[in-house]
Amino acid sequence: MNAAGAPRSRLGALMTAMVTPFDADERLDVAEAQRLAAYLVAEGNEALVVSGTTGESPALNDAEKITLIEATKAALGNRAAVVAGTGGNNTRHSVELTKRAADAGADAILAVVPYYNKPTQDGMLRHFGALAEATPLPLIIYNIPGRTAVNMQPATLLDLARRYPTIAGVKESSGDLAQFAAILRARPPGFGFWCGDDHLFLPALALGADGLISVAAHLCAREYRALLEAHRLGDNASAARIHLDLAELVAILFATTSPIPVKWAMRELGFAVGACRSPLGAMPADLAERLRPHLEPYRDRSRARLAASAP
Repeated sequence: MNAAGAPRSRLGALMTAMVTPFDADERLDVAEAQRLAAYLVAEGNEALVVSGTTGESPALNDAEKITLIEATKAALGNRAAVVAGTGGNNTRHSVELTKRAADAGADAILAVVPYYNKPTQDGMLRHFGALAEATPLPLIIYNIPGRTAVNMQPATLLDLARRYPTIAGVKESSGDLAQFAAILRARPPGFGFWCGDDHLFLPALALGADGLISVAAHLCAREYRALLEAHRLGDNASAARIHLDLAELVAILFATTSPIPVKWAMRELGFAVGACRSPLGAMPADLAERLRPHLEPYRDRSRARLAASAP
């Protein structure tokens, strides 16, 4: 961690918020989830967020979420951490789900700022305080105002970080570099900062971020690991080249509602992840045509990994 002091968690610099595989009847496909998780870790991810918003958590029931956490943990063992998405806009429900996720084997918790009901900053303090008190597991707060309709202010986040040592860090997806800087400048020792915006990964690292919780790393985890290493070595030219090389891919992955494009991409690469559950729509045909050429570098990787894992 870049903040002085021992880190509050050891989840690593690169995590992927994993999509949730469904079969043709939109039922949870546990075996495919395990296969996908193993692939993502083999490609360089140090932890996976399951049953999070990229995993279509609003469309999953609690039993499915717990099954997914248990199955992913069984597939990965100690090779990578399993971070359970337990956030929502009902504090009591999130507290109960957090406890169940811990019992299911989760290594850490990620909880999004409550959406739709637009809590006040005081409401956020109470909500995340209740979650922190519900489990000894490391808790990552997920701030994404573009989806929740409310922004957790840096002062609120930093207050929580100082009050609760088990609040291990933030996934910051405000897209606001000034807000990134305000948090990074004042965060307490060991408090982690993971960028949640793929397109801002390198600028966030330059400000002192510890890593990325990514959607694009379903595809380009190797490239992101190379970017991290170049940044660590002070090779700014190489880091910038990688960031720029990935810029168009990243833009297309977010050109319509995520995770629609990344699920389509993983199907193209041979993973039976299915389509998104309703109410999310299908991949627009024009966007598919734009994305397809960007998948070529990853086809051989996925074929090789899938062949090696075949029974």
